[in-house]
Amino acid sequence: MALLCVIGALLLIAIVLAAVWLDRWSVPVILVALGAGILFGSDVLNLWHFDNMGLVNHAANLALVFILFHGGFGTLRSDLRAVALPAIGLATWGVVLTALATFAVLYGVLRWDVQRALLLAAIISSTDAAAIFSILRRQSLPQRLASTIEIESAANDPTAILLTVAAIEAITVGHAGWFSTAALFAWKFTAAPLVGWFLARGAIWLFRRLEPQDRGHYYVLSLGVVLGIYGLVEVMQASGMLAVFVAGHVMGNRSFVHKQGVANFTSALSTVSNICMFALLGLQVFPRRWGALWLDGLVLFLVITVLARPVAVLVGTLGMGFPWRHRLFMAWAGLRGAVPIVLGTYPAAAGLAVGEEIFNLVFFGVLLSIGLQGSTLGVLARWLKLATPSRPKPLFNVELVTMAESDFDLVVVDLPGPAGAQGPSLADLRLPAGAVIVLITRGRDLVVPKGSTRLQGFDQVTTLAHAQDHDAVRGILLERFAAALLPAAANEVAAPDAAASPTA
Repeated sequence: MALLCVIGALLLIAIVLAAVWLDRWSVPVILVALGAGILFGSDVLNLWHFDNMGLVNHAANLALVFILFHGGFGTLRSDLRAVALPAIGLATWGVVLTALATFAVLYGVLRWDVQRALLLAAIISSTDAAAIFSILRRQSLPQRLASTIEIESAANDPTAILLTVAAIEAITVGHAGWFSTAALFAWKFTAAPLVGWFLARGAIWLFRRLEPQDRGHYYVLSLGVVLGIYGLVEVMQASGMLAVFVAGHVMGNRSFVHKQGVANFTSALSTVSNICMFALLGLQVFPRRWGALWLDGLVLFLVITVLARPVAVLVGTLGMGFPWRHRLFMAWAGLRGAVPIVLGTYPAAAGLAVGEEIFNLVFFGVLLSIGLQGSTLGVLARWLKLATPSRPKPLFNVELVTMAESDFDLVVVDLPGPAGAQGPSLADLRLPAGAVIVLITRGRDLVVPKGSTRLQGFDQVTTLAHAQDHDAVRGILLERFAAALLPAAANEVAAPDAAASPTA
């Protein structure tokens, strides 16, 4: 046991060190974790022999619970409303269309075995938000395009999970049970969001009523809420994964005591779960077995990437006003990631004979997707003239962690460029009553706000204000900063004219 702890610690430390070093090339941390798991596994360094698909399936499902909850928690309702039709459409029937197109090619054209084609089509039908945005975080995409890809990637996992469960049940039950399988699928898809919404509202009520002296109690309560929602919905034979995503979305868009602390806690849980899950999955992989299936894995990747995903995007965005460049980028941005690999453990856990082959094919396809698509996604964005380098991420921030109910909250405003452009002084802003600027982040410097302090281009301004005043605070900061730039711009225009004028 002690030796496993040492090896596990070395594995996690190696992942973090490699991720930090590879960050300059935008290599996703999940790819680093996969590679580290393979490196430490039986076929390479042989430091840790791990061959237990059932345990991997249970551990991966538990990790997905926290990943999906945080994905819902971080999905803003305003962003969802702005792109609800294309994003939710691609996340639901777009995933179904991807699976159908993949199955049609694998089974109808290439004549693969029906079980193999059906399972692969369902398992690899969803995209991965973490992989996409870890690669594109240095690019500034058009807001509608970015929101559509982000929300689709965050919301499409439950659909793929339901498709995979339905496919496995159809195979194990047989043709005679297809009607009951369809009914169960409908139940999972309709009951889960309703129960998730109801339980999330109950959790918010509980958070507002309790006043524990130890803030750690809120984290224990959060853990209990997430696991409780998943477990209760699963007992009802509905989709616990879909329920926790909906519950996370409801809680993330409502105010309650210690919300920021819960957000930080679930974010940490999601990150740790993601890295540990991929490291565990990497340990489960035996690359020497790829010699007999690499060609099929390449075919699977090409079918899903070149045919199925573009068809789903083309049909799913018809009449929605997306230019062809946006649709082309969305088609190539369909990176496969965590969920397909986790779902790849389901057939083996269900006792299907093709289980191990399915897992290896899916794993190989995901590696190709992250490696090839991931390495060219930023290049494609620049080639299509969709992206510009984004501003540097601020090195300082503050968070309001409340232990009592309050309508005060922090609003963070990123001022536009050019960098260093002189804006108004804080004394001239005239913010709403009760609002106060608490922090100014300027590059690698932290500026203590005073009345005489002047704002500059690319500053990040953090203000404490009543929740109903957030839009007013944001509007005042941006308008006053833009107004301060106008005289400077006028002087720059006038200076060349003055220099060209004849002197007496």
